[in-house]
Amino acid sequence: MTDIASGGTAAQELSVSDQNRRQVLYWRLLAQVFDSEEQPTLETASAAVVDDLGLPRALLDRTVTVDTVVQRFPEVGEQLERLGELDSVRTAALVSKLLLNVFATGNGPVTAAQLAGWQSDARCLGRVLGGGRGSGGADGQGDGSNGSDGQDGGPVSPGRGGGGRGTSSRGGRALGADELEAQLAAIEADMVKRMKLREVLADPHLAAQLTPSMSLVEQLLRDKHNLSGVALANAKALIRRFVEEVAQVLRTQVQQTSTGKIDRSVPPKRVFRNLDLERTIWKNLTNWSPEDERLYVDRLFYRHTAKRTTPARMIVVVDQSGSMVDAMVNCTILASIFTGLPKVDVHLVAYDTRALDLTPWVHDPFEVLLRTTLGGGTDGTVAMALARPKIADPRNTVMVWISDFYDNRQLMTDFEAIHRSGVKLIPVGSVSSSGAASVDPWFRQKLKDLGTPVISGKITKLVVELKNFLNT
Repeated sequence: MTDIASGGTAAQELSVSDQNRRQVLYWRLLAQVFDSEEQPTLETASAAVVDDLGLPRALLDRTVTVDTVVQRFPEVGEQLERLGELDSVRTAALVSKLLLNVFATGNGPVTAAQLAGWQSDARCLGRVLGGGRGSGGADGQGDGSNGSDGQDGGPVSPGRGGGGRGTSSRGGRALGADELEAQLAAIEADMVKRMKLREVLADPHLAAQLTPSMSLVEQLLRDKHNLSGVALANAKALIRRFVEEVAQVLRTQVQQTSTGKIDRSVPPKRVFRNLDLERTIWKNLTNWSPEDERLYVDRLFYRHTAKRTTPARMIVVVDQSGSMVDAMVNCTILASIFTGLPKVDVHLVAYDTRALDLTPWVHDPFEVLLRTTLGGGTDGTVAMALARPKIADPRNTVMVWISDFYDNRQLMTDFEAIHRSGVKLIPVGSVSSSGAASVDPWFRQKLKDLGTPVISGKITKLVVELKNFLNT
């Protein structure tokens, strides 16, 4: 990740005055992040630096969002767009505003307006860093960076006020894009928990200020049984908005999936549109007559166009325990998208200590999410008992099992059995936007030995695996 704190060119020589001014701004940033009380000396000195740079003092007001500053002072937006070209003192002033707004969230109650402002600032930070939440898609989802059998890459622990402990590229390992996304998700989840969500949802004006996110959807799903009337209607609208936004991102990634593999056991139809001209010419080159300068064709070749008529069966099993909310939301959406493809027969099972067959509603992820009950223990054997009878043609079946695998170890025997039968088993330890996951080490090793390593990356990795299965 770019070291945005360095500013300007790496080789830029700073005067003593510039070094002091930059230090003032960063000392103020640290003081504000780790101590809510203002330091008068630092505040006065920072105001003088900002004035000297010709920047608005609104940059020093943590209650004003970056978007608001940019709306009032368009030149600030222009400078944020070319942050790497600026001198280090100006960079320090702009970066301090971004980091302070995103990482110093306090610990008191949070309003809908404050949450919306924080989400806006987090997206701006993502854009400045060239990744994460500002780089496109509902969750900024990329191609994932964790290996299919990589160790858990948990987030850097946040300090007081939400500050991270990543180091710069000059002093150690820089905070990676996945780790930053995990940090932002943790901060957002904390802010959502500090909201009086039921009161906000009961007020249409306040509810309209909420921007749907994974953290917010998780809270809504956990609290849906305590909502009614206007509050329940607003909660459902927010969940549906989030589902549609994520579905649009995933649909784009899935749309290139093949509708079925070519069935070469069916003879090609001998019609002109199926004629394979290149192969016909190549196979008849021995019939070329130099005297006549003609190619005499004694055999025509046609393309096979018949595709598999038996639908590929996709069985998606999702752990809906408290630690797997992100997986539950993402996978129900993904299952609904694959349901819309021809020649794909999708089944969906959710479980904790009990299993629930959600296949009748798999086309509508919104309905699926409303029918789930998040939390509770975990026993994958009950889900396997419900999913296994769905396997009719093992070699034409893929089973996607999404869990952290802190589960009944008898489940491993079932995995071995279905793998030997010919089913394509895809164990997934995470389908979150950040890719951070904690997977039981025993299951991780056993599944690796089986030849089916746990995917612990972003949801796009799962999309690739499923497309590969459908295209083979």
